[in-house]
Amino acid sequence: MSHVTQSFIDLVRVETRLYNAVSARLRAEQGLGLGQFEFLEVIDRVPGCRVLDLVGELAITVGAVSKAVDRLVAAGWCVRAAHPQDRRSSVLRLTPEGDRRLAASRPVVESTLASLTAAVASEDLSRIASTLAVLRAHLEAGPHGRPG
Repeated sequence: MSHVTQSFIDLVRVETRLYNAVSARLRAEQGLGLGQFEFLEVIDRVPGCRVLDLVGELAITVGAVSKAVDRLVAAGWCVRAAHPQDRRSSVLRLTPEGDRRLAASRPVVESTLASLTAAVASEDLSRIASTLAVLRAHLEAGPHGRPG
């Protein structure tokens, strides 16, 4: 097996374990999973956020995003409003409860990740972060890994 293949396998396993651990703690402490947290983060960060913005950010299908947004709306954490320039499209906004959930969840995510990565020196984490940022930018600049 090549080092690239092994690196890929390690990257996927690390991501899966980190994701599962953070999601479990978030669910226990805040009543939402990491996927919901990610949606709330993007909606909060992207002005005039639409479903297609979430699709682009999270690299998942329109159908999956629509269903997830429906669940956030049903939970009372976000609302859909008519887009001011395109009535066929909706703008997503957090509700006050969505804002509260997101604010309460951010420190849980940060502290869990800090705890789980404490065994790695900060300069090594910085190097990994830089490398992943370059790889992500390269992949996002092209058609690689976009949902079908």
